[in-house]
Amino acid sequence: MTVWNPNGITFANISVLGSNTFCIFIDKNNIIYVPTRNIQRILIWENGTINPTEIIYTTSLNAEAIFVTSNRDIYTVDAIPTWQINKWKSNTNNSDAITYLYGECMGIFIDINNNLYFSVRHQHIIMKRSLNNISNILTIIAGTGCSGNTANTFNEPIGIFLNTNFDLYVADFNNHRIQFIRSGTFNAITVAGAGSQGDTITLNFPTAVILDADNYLFITDYNNNRIVRSGPYGFQCIFGCTGSASSASNMFDRPTNIAFDTYGNIYVVDEYNHRIQKFLRLNNTLGKFNFKSILVLVIHLISNFSSFI
Repeated sequence: MTVWNPNGITFANISVLGSNTFCIFIDKNNIIYVPTRNIQRILIWENGTINPTEIIYTTSLNAEAIFVTSNRDIYTVDAIPTWQINKWKSNTNNSDAITYLYGECMGIFIDINNNLYFSVRHQHIIMKRSLNNISNILTIIAGTGCSGNTANTFNEPIGIFLNTNFDLYVADFNNHRIQFIRSGTFNAITVAGAGSQGDTITLNFPTAVILDADNYLFITDYNNNRIVRSGPYGFQCIFGCTGSASSASNMFDRPTNIAFDTYGNIYVVDEYNHRIQKFLRLNNTLGKFNFKSILVLVIHLISNFSSFI
């Protein structure tokens, strides 16, 4: 079973990020993308550099989510001047608003068929639209538009993740749970947190969920100041396991998002400490560690991308 050094290394701090950074994305080439919340830029690190190798200057503020396609088009969710999803074409500083949102969005994902999925937090829904045409038709694929804790409702969904079967995982923030929705269905199964069956864990406002190559869940447990994962013996905490807020190297103050590089190292966005912490994988004898989030991007690379908007 994979283990990591419990003490993180600060990858970037407030002097680079500004304050309250929320999200991160790492592609299959270990290029790291971080949109900032208050200094109007997207920071990019390549080739294991300490400092950003590229900066995209933006006119928007409060970046809440990011996804990068295999051809390096960048999609960000920005709150100011309006809630919208912007597309930054590869190797340019130019962006287009491709979707205007009903309200706050803090989760975004693009599948191999160029479908864009995003959460609308206070509308309590997950929406979808195709990026292969200009129609901008939006479809609700989960949630009713009313808050609730039933199988077909959410209470402020935030982070989302799709596996290679197009099954959807949702961090259901105010319900303190992770919801799993099989492709083509509308009702969810609670796989972690409040209301789940079997061996589970208590969550306190989860903000993000991703899967590894073995279908194990990794969850950002925001108000418990920790990262937890599922495994062959159930759920366990892997970082920040005291539950207390701190700026110590093995603790967090409201972690929001996580990402893996291809070696299995984990990067955690530590919001109120205004930093990103890197946790080194210790049993790395098998070489590169292929997580499903990386596999999704590999599939992107070998798929024929149509022109986006």
